[in-house]
Amino acid sequence: MSAALKSNQKGLLLVFAAALFMSIGGLCVKMIPWQALSINSFRSLLSVVVLLAFARLSHHRLRLSPGVLLGGLAVFGATTLYTVANKMTTAGNAVLLQFTAPIFVILFSWLVFREKPHRRDIVACLCVFGGVCCFFLDSLGSGRLAGDVVAVIAGVSYCWVFMMNKLPGADPLCSAILGHGLGGLVGLPSLVQESQFTPTALTCGVLLGVVQMGLAYACLTTGIRYVKPVTASLVTGIEPVLNPILVALVVGEVLTPLALVGGAIVFVSVMVYNLRSVQGEQAPAAAGRKETAHAEHPLPGPGDRGL
Repeated sequence: MSAALKSNQKGLLLVFAAALFMSIGGLCVKMIPWQALSINSFRSLLSVVVLLAFARLSHHRLRLSPGVLLGGLAVFGATTLYTVANKMTTAGNAVLLQFTAPIFVILFSWLVFREKPHRRDIVACLCVFGGVCCFFLDSLGSGRLAGDVVAVIAGVSYCWVFMMNKLPGADPLCSAILGHGLGGLVGLPSLVQESQFTPTALTCGVLLGVVQMGLAYACLTTGIRYVKPVTASLVTGIEPVLNPILVALVVGEVLTPLALVGGAIVFVSVMVYNLRSVQGEQAPAAAGRKETAHAEHPLPGPGDRGL
């Protein structure tokens, strides 16, 4: 197996782990009786501590550049706007509309970086989007317009999280630390006014900060170094499926048959896309090995056969 293929698989596993960590977000947010900015501030401040510790352990030098600043704004927008959208519209609407991110990744990759999407990318995005539409179809009619608009803007911000490596002077880990720091500071005035610091609220807040944001972004910012933005954004499609499943298991919300179908579509689409991507990486590598072997051991000519 080539080094590039191993790196790609490592990146996929890290992004997948990040999606798993992020999937506890919906359950924990539901169990915290605070304002959206308060929740985001509490978890962001904790995640900054986790990411700083990760940077120190991995000997990652902190720096500031235009790319780090733009990436930080993307992280700040994605995390803050999504939390706000959850309070302004239904959770289903917020997740669905933010998960338009893969579509925006393809759009901006084409418009800004002149990267023409492959047919496989477009088909996978359409399948994932269709699956998530099925999953939250029942909640679309109950959302309010302002919250839906905020969720779409969150999706635009989220797409740039996956494209941070393309920015000048990019450093995704530094961008995540900066973005979460901004989220912590912006919501701090709201957080200090909260009064319901119950054991449940604090436990869920710690889980949000340490696991759902800290560990998740440590995995995500490392994983996106090895995989394409479209691939990374599609792999995180597992998160909006697992998120309501956890809520159903703990809170007791019953999943409808349509939601189960949508979840299956997302899961299968992401898995098939990743398998096809790996096969696409293996084919050129195998062809390269054959050409090298042919050059080192050419087929015998007529003179070699004694003719």
